[in-house]
Order: sequence, then structure tokens, then C-alpha cells
Amino acid sequence: MSDLRFFLEAVPDPRSRRGRWYSLTSILLVCAAAAVSGARTIDELAEWGGRADAELLAMLGVHRHLLRWRHAPSRSALGRVLERLDTDALDAAVGAWLAHRHTASAPGRRRVIAVDGKALRGSARLDQPRRHLLSAVTHGCPVTLAQAEVGSKTNETRHFQPLLAPLALDGDVVTFDALHSVKANVAWVVESKKAHYVAVIKPNQPTAWAQLDGLDWHAAAIQHTASNKGHGRRESRSIKALAIADNLGGIAFPHA
Repeated sequence: MSDLRFFLEAVPDPRSRRGRWYSLTSILLVCAAAAVSGARTIDELAEWGGRADAELLAMLGVHRHLLRWRHAPSRSALGRVLERLDTDALDAAVGAWLAHRHTASAPGRRRVIAVDGKALRGSARLDQPRRHLLSAVTHGCPVTLAQAEVGSKTNETRHFQPLLAPLALDGDVVTFDALHSVKANVAWVVESKKAHYVAVIKPNQPTAWAQLDGLDWHAAAIQHTASNKGHGRRESRSIKALAIADNLGGIAFPHA
């Protein structure tokens, strides 16, 4: 809880300085503890706070009243704060905390991070479609390091660099699909973030596609095969590896 408190303190408080009893950090910590306990609505957040004992509330930073009682924020107090909160700042703080914990749990290990866009389940409303997020998520044990809402009709590619800019990626590997396999973004990942990448090449990059498609893949041995269920179907994937010598011009893609 202590390291999460450090990151939440960076979230700006939308309230006036007058009349504050609960600090913003304590309110957010109460909400976080309630959320990991299963709360999904403001009523459930308030209900969890109402059941929490004084010792737990003290750990979450809730001040004791002069009359010596210690109560969690009410439903109306939670609603007013969450309604006005800078959600992007909160998202960045939680993402930074998760990145810190992920790095601390495996020091010195190279991270592999996937950048992908997904529609947010349960976010559709009568007057709008489901919200669309672009996220940076670690492979293996999935941890969302950063995410940003992008319009359903917006090109995700232009959000690629702003999404990864706050992250320290030195030595990490970034993976992405063909939509983000753009030379400008790939060059930025290597030159500015000092990271490596695995890109998917399709005909939207005609030069690299023609070069890779023309290799003698039939002569290469299969090095890995995996089968799983996804998108309502069973998928089988096989991996082969080939290289193009630098004296033959190398691969026609930045830093490949």
C-alpha cells in the first residue's frame, strides 16, 4: 500500500482547498482497496468503506476526527471526487505503479511489451459505441503499463508514441501488429527509447513484404509450434526463422 500511495500523490486534487477533510490519496486508496475486494459501483465502494474497521482506515490514510471517530468517505463524497477527477492522471499513476512493481519483481530481466488496441467490454451506451483503448501490456504475467482511450474511428498509429513515451524501455522488446509497423514509429522505438522490437509485416509495407515473402521459407525447418483457442476458433501457429545478410542489403526496415 505504501508504494501505491507514493504514486497516487501525483494525481491533482480537483477540490477547493477549503473544507477538505479527507485527502485525495486516502479517498483513492479506499476506492482501490474496495475495487480489489470486488466493488464495481460507487454504492459498493461506499459500502465497503462503511464496513472497514478503524485500523484498516488508518492504514489507508483516513484521518481521525477530534471526537476520536474514524469514518470512511460517504457515497456522496466519493461520487463528487470521482466525477471531477482527472482520469488520465489517475490512469498514468496506476500504470506507473504497476510498472514499478513489475520491474521490482524481476530485476534485470528484459521485459516484453505488447502494444495493441481493444474495445472495452461493458462500456457501450445507448448514445455511443464501446470505448476503444490502446494499451501497452507485458507478455507472460499481464500487467497494463500504460493505456489511452482512442476514438473508434481514430487511427491508432498516431497514439503509438505518446502511449510509450512515459515508459522506460531501455533494453526491452516491444511487439505490435501490422497496423503499428510504421517506419517512423519503429525508428523512434529504437533510437529514442533504446528498445528492440518484433514487427508484423504485411502488404501495407510493400518493400519489406516483397523481400520477406520472396525468401525460401519452404527450406527452413519449423522451430516452434503452438495451438490455442482465440476469437471463437482454434488457431495453430508455426514459427520459422531466416536472416538476410547485411552484405545483401539487410532487411528493408529500420534497424532490422
